[in-house]
Amino acid sequence: MARLKSEIEVTCPCCHTTLVVDTNLGRVVSHKEPESGNKPEFSEAHRILADEAARREAIFQQSVDSEKTRGDALSRRFEEALKQAKQEPITKPTRDFDLD
Repeated sequence: MARLKSEIEVTCPCCHTTLVVDTNLGRVVSHKEPESGNKPEFSEAHRILADEAARREAIFQQSVDSEKTRGDALSRRFEEALKQAKQEPITKPTRDFDLD
């Protein structure tokens, strides 16, 4: 693509992206991102998908186990609260009207 005289090519010092800026318009006309070197190989795609599936399954199993024990913990807390409520004496609550 032919550059106009009003276009300037600038490289970003942070991300190394090349920007083409038109000084007449005062805006970026085009940009080109640098090639990233950490792209996975296509031959490794099956292994990567299998690893991700195993990770998802492990997280799911952990969630299932926590839900199984959650019910037991809630029932224990309920039993303790019920015992405590039975041990406390029954008192009549005070009302604002009774304080006068």
